[in-house]
Amino acid sequence: MSGEEQNDTVGLAAAVTMAWLANPHTRVSASDVPAILQSMHEAVLSLTAPTSEQAVPATSEHTPAVSVRKSLANRDRIISMIDGKPYASLKRHLTAHGLTPDEYRARFGLKADYPMVAPGYSEGRRALAKQIGLGRKAVTAVEEAGAAVEQAAEAVVAKAGKRGKAALASARKTLGIRS
Repeated sequence: MSGEEQNDTVGLAAAVTMAWLANPHTRVSASDVPAILQSMHEAVLSLTAPTSEQAVPATSEHTPAVSVRKSLANRDRIISMIDGKPYASLKRHLTAHGLTPDEYRARFGLKADYPMVAPGYSEGRRALAKQIGLGRKAVTAVEEAGAAVEQAAEAVVAKAGKRGKAALASARKTLGIRS
């Protein structure tokens, strides 16, 4: 360790010790301060010194539980490469294992377009969302409802004759609908 690095660690240890001693809840006698400074210096040195784990990067190979082809074989489920169990969506499963979808793909060498949700499950959710009207703009829904009312009114007019046409024209004028 060079002299400059030694001074940096001593200065850092002194700064940490002063901050700790400045805390009003810290009760230490003056004779204990050199021992505390020494222990802080040792702690700073241990943090700055390279460890054997840092010197050798960990190269842990993750073996997949199933092949990529088998994991995507079923339209309704994706089989996890971590534990080999089927899931409709891998997102919550990956979160439980502390992974993001990108980390999962990188761990097992998957392409960027590898799905996290089973196609059949996704289609079912999409159909349900369309059925309940999600994703439509409010103006479009109102226009569709207005068009449906207009068609129904014209059907009534067709059955009622001339009197119905006059009533329809009056209703349009009241509602501010242009024909």
